[in-house]
Amino acid sequence: MQRAIQELGYEAPSPIQAKSIPCLLAGHDLLGQAQTGTGKTAAFALPLLQRIDVTQKRPQALVLVPTRELAIQVAEAFQSYARHMEGFHVLPIYGGQSMDIQLRQLRRGVHVIVATPGRIMDHMRRESLSLDNLGAVVLDEADEMLKMGFIDDVEWILEHTPDDRQVALFSATMPEAVRKVAKRHLHNPEEIKIASKAATVDAIDQVYWYLSESQKLEALTRLLEVEDFDAMIIFVRTKTATVELAEKLEARGYSASPLNGDMNQQLRERTIDRLKKKALDVVVATDVAARGLDVERMSHVVNYDIPYDTEAYIHRIGRTGRAGRKGKAILFVTNRERRLLGAIEKATRKPIKEMQLPSRHAVAERRIEQFKQMLSTIVEDEDLAFFRDTVTDIAREQGLEVLDIAAALTWQAQRERPFIVEDSVTAPPPKAPTREFRERDRDRDRDYGDADKKRKKKDKIREMDADSARYRIEVGREHGVNPKDIVGAIANEGGIPGKRIGHIKLHDTYSFVDLPADLPAQTVKVLQKLWVRNRQLNLRLVD
Repeated sequence: MQRAIQELGYEAPSPIQAKSIPCLLAGHDLLGQAQTGTGKTAAFALPLLQRIDVTQKRPQALVLVPTRELAIQVAEAFQSYARHMEGFHVLPIYGGQSMDIQLRQLRRGVHVIVATPGRIMDHMRRESLSLDNLGAVVLDEADEMLKMGFIDDVEWILEHTPDDRQVALFSATMPEAVRKVAKRHLHNPEEIKIASKAATVDAIDQVYWYLSESQKLEALTRLLEVEDFDAMIIFVRTKTATVELAEKLEARGYSASPLNGDMNQQLRERTIDRLKKKALDVVVATDVAARGLDVERMSHVVNYDIPYDTEAYIHRIGRTGRAGRKGKAILFVTNRERRLLGAIEKATRKPIKEMQLPSRHAVAERRIEQFKQMLSTIVEDEDLAFFRDTVTDIAREQGLEVLDIAAALTWQAQRERPFIVEDSVTAPPPKAPTREFRERDRDRDRDYGDADKKRKKKDKIREMDADSARYRIEVGREHGVNPKDIVGAIANEGGIPGKRIGHIKLHDTYSFVDLPADLPAQTVKVLQKLWVRNRQLNLRLVD
């Protein structure tokens, strides 16, 4: 593990790590209050890995998280720390993924499970997962699980774990409901509180673009053409994406290289050395591979894929703005990632400005300027006597003006990179209002009277009804459910953005909820088996 930590660029523990690791290694329960971005994933992952017996292919540690995105992120962190632990397996379990895939991996044998509450309850009820050998349970972002209506599910899961298991609970805030869970399920815990602080420096200019997934490559290309940068690191989520995107950028004429966890230390060091010596301008990296990367000339960080948690974002943008220099962090945001943008702003305590995509005119000007510079360099450095004679012969033989020949050659030269750019990424995607629009709407709503607010709400519901369908779920007021519970469960396990979950009507023993009319069959199956307040939804379409 020390070897893995060194390769990842860790030098000294953060405050939460320095306090948590000895406590957890000693076997104590832990109640930790720390903001995202303090390094708490390593604070619990490293001591848990220390106690894993890889010869026992049964779940020995369980980490409960509020969202599928965080489940993936935490599982990837475990895998990174355990990269030299031969035979180690970690499995993220969340709704929306094929149950067959998860069952197959469980049968193969796993040591650590990182899960959202709903899906792990499904496995426990169908007896496809046994927690009898569990030595430790971690509740990560407990306050978020409370907000999403999962706290009762968390307690149910804890009640089905061995009595002698170790429990660590981490939360950014400590509402009373979270403290009650701690009192019931933690035994004489050590309490750790890390004071929050501003997570980013003023030297970093943070901006974002709204765009669709299919527009990202074209938008990045336009950015590279117009933005003045010294060196740039582009973050993506997967190792495969680092190679694919680097190849696409190289094909477009940029000096780019991937940086991922599959690269050996020698190749990694060679890539970073080329970057420092200005033999390389663009690196496409994963979060793990960029740990410890410190290159003074790194002027720009591009979040090509938005990180799933704010801690990763803070680590990413920390690659720039070093040694007193100014840095720029650019974030690509798709429609379904708007919630993540809000979470990042909250964690960094700094508003992120919307960036306007460079216009076709700006791109054309830059390409023409580069073309002029290339011609000027050729005229100064090359012997053009033969080519002048050739042009003169063409003009005489075909009766052409020299200016027309130059124009034809210019047209030929710009075919690969046209001066006139297609306007394919100028408009933001539908249903993605800018922050200015959101703030304006909020201000306007404050000024409207109650009657006008009701009219607007009805108009919004009617508009949503046009592309939504009504579903019945078998949970209601008698079961203690509220709309927030339903929205949280469906958004998390079904992968449906909260904005697309419409009107919810509660009855005593059942409820109605409006969902997108084009809901995929696989998502419907997931939601049918979803449990809320210890009730299976049994979701079905209302005729």
